[in-house]
Amino acid sequence: MDNSVYQNPLITRYASKAMAENFSDEKRFKLWRKLWIALAESEMELGLNISQAQIDEMKRYADDINFEQAEKYEREVRHDVMAHVHAFGDQAKSAMPIIHLGATSCYVDCNSELIILRDAIEIIKIKLVNVLDKLSKFALKYKDLPTLGFTHLQPAQLTTVGKRATLWLQDLTIDYANLVNLENSFKLRGVKGTTGTQASFMELFNGDESKVKELENKVVSKLGYKNVYGVTGQTYPRKFDYNVLCVLSQIAQSAYKFSNDVRILQNMKEIEEPFEKSQIGSSAMAYKRNPMRSERIGSLARFVISLPVNSAITAGTQWFERTLDDSANRRIVNAQAFLALDGILNIYMNVAENLVVYDKVIAKHIAAELPFMATENIMMECVKAGGNRQELHEKIRVLSMQAGKNVKELGKENNLIDLIRSDDAFKTVRDKLDTILDAKNFTGRAPSQTVEFIDNEVKPILQENKDYLGQSGNVNV
Repeated sequence: MDNSVYQNPLITRYASKAMAENFSDEKRFKLWRKLWIALAESEMELGLNISQAQIDEMKRYADDINFEQAEKYEREVRHDVMAHVHAFGDQAKSAMPIIHLGATSCYVDCNSELIILRDAIEIIKIKLVNVLDKLSKFALKYKDLPTLGFTHLQPAQLTTVGKRATLWLQDLTIDYANLVNLENSFKLRGVKGTTGTQASFMELFNGDESKVKELENKVVSKLGYKNVYGVTGQTYPRKFDYNVLCVLSQIAQSAYKFSNDVRILQNMKEIEEPFEKSQIGSSAMAYKRNPMRSERIGSLARFVISLPVNSAITAGTQWFERTLDDSANRRIVNAQAFLALDGILNIYMNVAENLVVYDKVIAKHIAAELPFMATENIMMECVKAGGNRQELHEKIRVLSMQAGKNVKELGKENNLIDLIRSDDAFKTVRDKLDTILDAKNFTGRAPSQTVEFIDNEVKPILQENKDYLGQSGNVNV
């Protein structure tokens, strides 16, 4: 690493090698050569004056990119595609006259970009299903463990630790559906020519439309795809980029929500992200266990969430058949969105499979709030035994005020149950109080909801992607 110049932290710190390689120049330029070979081969098969020897020579150098020569040409001609045409021609000399025949730069640029995005989507999908797998195991393990629910970040009715995890899971199942929809709607730009009219190919094939259409079908098939956009200008619709970034943003939103929940729970000492033996939480406060993984998820997520508006502007400023002010922008935005989200999911996997639950702290927090929540149940039991509902309600109101003062003004434990137990108005339920106060009586259908949701909505996704399961997330630094 050259430490004297800026290094992109998405590469050096956060993204996986697989995602970094997916957006590498090597992959991109190998795709360009694959596209040129598919075009020339298809043109030959449809009768143009191209020999098999020329095709064979192109194939011989398909993966042997002469980068230095291409860079030299680009400094001269200021055109990356033509630089690589010349560099390829320097190697496949017999094929030089027919490389890029009839094509525009966007034939290689757009089609290769789409393939790279499609492969990146697959990497993200695999990591997403592994997060689903790890969270579902966590949810099932803790489906019965009561915990305080919160609305407005204030204690509310109880839920369970596992049920809360299904909320994280549900966000991700929605994201998964959107990701699959992207895959299913995927199309290549195809072989369209300079302004999308295929005029250059009509010229090559003497106005034979059937051959021009067959050329596109052949090229796309050789690349391993089926669908192309029916019409384009010079580029594929930039709205596809926007759709992609919107889905990536939604996944980032889900991860951000999870990371914030974990950070709050860690503050409450109920649940912690993993903390390694030699990890330092603070340079000054040696005792600290900062949630650095969750914080990093949030930090990267904020970046990804911000990107769709950039892509929206690009889609909205495609003047007529295209303008070039999207080129430098898209080199940055598309790649970095995927690199950042890849880093997010690496950490998400790591946290999800190593969450630490402190059930005794959770129980302590429940004990501090449950007496207030249980008063309705206590009152109803007394009414069943012949008590007066209105009188009991007033008694509980007064005793609750006393207990609240004990907690808030005196900093003592919640003694409401002790006050109720010692009041003769509630003598008919004294022996039942412990049973009434069992936290599991206040979690409703949370355990069964957890099982049903995972069985009905998560397991089908995991089964569909079973060959991809088993990955673990690594935190590079």
